[in-house]
Amino acid sequence: MSATANPVLIEFTRGALVESIHRGAVAVADARGNLVLSLGDVESPVYPRSSLKPIQALPLVESGAADAFHLSQEEIALACASHSGEPVHTTRVAAWLARIGCSVSDLACGAHPIRHEPTAAAMAARGEAPTPLHNNCSGKHAGFLTLAKHLGAPIAGYERVDHPVQRGVAAALKEIAGIDGELPFGVDGCAAPNFAVPVAAMARAIARFADPHAFAPPRRVAVTRIVDAMIAHPDLIAGTGRSDTVMMREAKGRAATKAGAEGYYIAILPKAFGGEAISRSQGGLGIALKIDDGAGRAAEAAIAALLVRYGAAPKGGETEHLARGPVTNTRDAVVGERRPSEALIS
Repeated sequence: MSATANPVLIEFTRGALVESIHRGAVAVADARGNLVLSLGDVESPVYPRSSLKPIQALPLVESGAADAFHLSQEEIALACASHSGEPVHTTRVAAWLARIGCSVSDLACGAHPIRHEPTAAAMAARGEAPTPLHNNCSGKHAGFLTLAKHLGAPIAGYERVDHPVQRGVAAALKEIAGIDGELPFGVDGCAAPNFAVPVAAMARAIARFADPHAFAPPRRVAVTRIVDAMIAHPDLIAGTGRSDTVMMREAKGRAATKAGAEGYYIAILPKAFGGEAISRSQGGLGIALKIDDGAGRAAEAAIAALLVRYGAAPKGGETEHLARGPVTNTRDAVVGERRPSEALIS
């Protein structure tokens, strides 16, 4: 990250004072590569984390692997998901693995605590522990395994950066984002490589998901299928009460969003559903943002504010409430508010 201070994007107040601030960088691009909005350092490489998942799913669909293994639209959505480990997620991933001749033991992502509290409580009452199926990235990893099988590549080690699966992801990202040379990478929480790109480059890549007309037919079709799957199944992309699910439901086709760890977020605003702001750009829009301190609460508020700004979500709805809403105490009394900066909303 740049040593130059990024602008304040989100504030949290308590009483009459601003108690906490969250700085970050934002880029909004159209499919021609123009930056419609640029705030802060959008040119230093940062990790998109799970916001990268729609691009990580691209080789799965574009290669023909999705069709060869008869993947449903729900499974394509799960390949892009950071799910909550609810039965609606895990049963589908388990059935997918069985159909391609794999098992839970083939998943390299490991297990972690289940995010959906009722599911976690029910499993604990039965004496059951989470498995890699409950990892929020298990759908992405099922996609990686499917692609490895289709390529005739080894299953073991599919998560390594030099494996054909991950080489395919890196190549797709470089092509769509317009990046030459090697991509810096780090190992993500799920053991797969995560490639660092500037926020501006990510916004341009995502804008091409929003308006893929410039792609050759195989990629254009693949990108459209991925975006359509995300929009059609917001409950699979995240889960009960989660920001992605809430915002995509309210957007009603006007946006596909994807959260990433450490304060990253993207939004795909398709041309076909665009509001006035998108129409003026003569194409879809791609939004990418990174919160400097990694706060997810700030990333959610910032992306929600931008969805309202660009007409993908209505004013006064749940999305706007994520952007600007009350801070309450243990007695549910309002003691402050969270609010986006003027630079973010004007």
